[in-house]
Amino acid sequence: MKIPKAFSSLLLAAAVLAAAPTAHAGRSCEARKTTPQTVERAMVLAEKTLASLNASGEKVVLLARAGQDLSKYGLRYSHLGLAYQLPDGQGGMTWYVVHKLNGCGTSESAVYRQGLGEFFLDDLWRFEAAWIAPSPQAQDQLLALLQDPARLTAMHHKPYSIVSYAWGRKYQQSNQWAIETLAAAMEPGVTTREKAQAWLQFKGYEPTTLKLGPLTRLGGRMTAANVAFDDHPNEKRFSDRIETVTVDSVFDWLQRARMTDGKPVAVLKL
Repeated sequence: MKIPKAFSSLLLAAAVLAAAPTAHAGRSCEARKTTPQTVERAMVLAEKTLASLNASGEKVVLLARAGQDLSKYGLRYSHLGLAYQLPDGQGGMTWYVVHKLNGCGTSESAVYRQGLGEFFLDDLWRFEAAWIAPSPQAQDQLLALLQDPARLTAMHHKPYSIVSYAWGRKYQQSNQWAIETLAAAMEPGVTTREKAQAWLQFKGYEPTTLKLGPLTRLGGRMTAANVAFDDHPNEKRFSDRIETVTVDSVFDWLQRARMTDGKPVAVLKL
């Protein structure tokens, strides 16, 4: 197996903001054997993403991967991170991804900083990446936040549910953390999750509504610690309307709200 040279250093130098033995997001926690072919494909996808980001001239982007098959819900991507450039200390620049991960088998989470190689090693369902760049002003504001440890984790809420209510604060899933952190970067007055969600509503963000029947909800709650529905309003939950933050809804909103200066989503496939 040949790992591109550009990624050997990224894998070795990847740093986490919080440590956990096994953490995932946007994918199943089912144990699967990692093969040399899987690692190689992940590294090729990371290399392709790096080339795309370097050629773009952007400083900060929202980067997505496909860790689960969500096609039955009309969704393409499962997990969102905030990717940004920093000097590598050798006269060049290195891309990192900050994202929230759930500890498998638990209802808790932590925020990590990883290299692109590690980001795509997480047992992908489909070897496809997508990224979108916010406006230059938004990138500057995000870059300042991403380099401030206190601000970076200010919106993080440890209790985790993969289907957390978009406007609730009992739990928080990974994409929800990313978009609430974006709100905190964009608006200086956003210092709490409640204020972040108010800003997102004001800006017209609309979560995805999943159609999950009672048997699906009950089965999820009984078999997985990271699945909970009790934060959803009863009138929505009992009418099979589960509103949660998805990558697809975030990408759609950023373009609809004209927060990308007209730039489209970049899609990278193997």
